[in-house]
Amino acid sequence: MSFIEKINPLQLDILKEIGNIGAGNAATALSAILNRKIDMNVPNVRTVSFDEMMEMAGGADHVVASVFLRIEGDASGSMFFILSLPVAEYLIRKMTGDETFLIESAPYTELALSCLLELGNILSGSYLSSLSDFTRLNIHPSVPSLSIDMVGATISYGLLELSQVSDAAIVIDTVLEKDQLFADSIKGHFFLLPDPGFFDIIFSALGVSPND
Repeated sequence: MSFIEKINPLQLDILKEIGNIGAGNAATALSAILNRKIDMNVPNVRTVSFDEMMEMAGGADHVVASVFLRIEGDASGSMFFILSLPVAEYLIRKMTGDETFLIESAPYTELALSCLLELGNILSGSYLSSLSDFTRLNIHPSVPSLSIDMVGATISYGLLELSQVSDAAIVIDTVLEKDQLFADSIKGHFFLLPDPGFFDIIFSALGVSPND
């Protein structure tokens, strides 16, 4: 059994707290971009199987918008930020001011694609910055890449190496709270796929043992 499958509730609570601090930082950055107050939180952090991860994103054949990056530095892994197409379309419209944008109308403009990349970069960077601050480790994201494709094709790259040592990942739910901007809460998912040893390094830096 891999370490990720033995993570206990205390350790998940720590990851959730780090996520909420990162979400606060991301909300501040998004508020500046959109010129209005945005609230964001992380309601849940949990371990899921790869099959469950696929289902949470809508199933292997479901088309989504996904930002992928590598976690680099003292601890390494992969991270996906996945949005449904309607949510991605809505956020692109708000970030660009182009209310006529349709995500079905490929090819997309460079502005639309750069907005999604920037959104993923802000959110993932905020989480990893929070993680780095907590642990005092050097942890940072790689240059992100964007994919608008089926879930199965989108995340297969990140699973390739991890599947040799584990069959589970960490999902970090992210919610943009509804306000005057949003008719409903807008949800996305971070999928954290750690390389072997990632959590040993993280929790050791925090002084949390596997048996705590």
